[in-house]
Amino acid sequence: MEVINEDSPRRSLVNVRVGKNVRFFNFVNAYGCEIGDGTKVGAFVEIQKNARIGRNCKISSHTFICEGVEIGDEVFVGHNVSFINDKHPAAVTAAGALQTEADWKVVPTRVERRASIGTSATILCGVTIGAGAVVGAGSVVTKDVPPGAVVAGNPARPLRRKA
Repeated sequence: MEVINEDSPRRSLVNVRVGKNVRFFNFVNAYGCEIGDGTKVGAFVEIQKNARIGRNCKISSHTFICEGVEIGDEVFVGHNVSFINDKHPAAVTAAGALQTEADWKVVPTRVERRASIGTSATILCGVTIGAGAVVGAGSVVTKDVPPGAVVAGNPARPLRRKA
């Protein structure tokens, strides 16, 4: 893997570990993360520090992948998917000062190999989406999704197993 440090009006890639044949489209903001071989990252995507994306993934436009998210190989992430990494978000501390990184803890999230996440899904922190699982468009994932399951809704509920 090579480390890219590029800052242009169309892309901001700072300390990004990138595998071979990774494709970035315009207006990507990525920093301090890792992206595996052959992955495509669509326009208007943000990938934060300490996030990891595996090999041969497709990350569609307008997606937000925050710190603490680990995406396995061959995963599809639809348009406008948002990952959350804080169970109790707040702007300020109890004393009223703006929070800093020291005031909260990242809660990790994992997406396993060949899972697919539909457009506009929201993935809350601390969950695992199992290998080969499918998350329906617009779903809010609040609990672990078993391998091979198809889930949808708010909150996401099992519909069936993949055929």
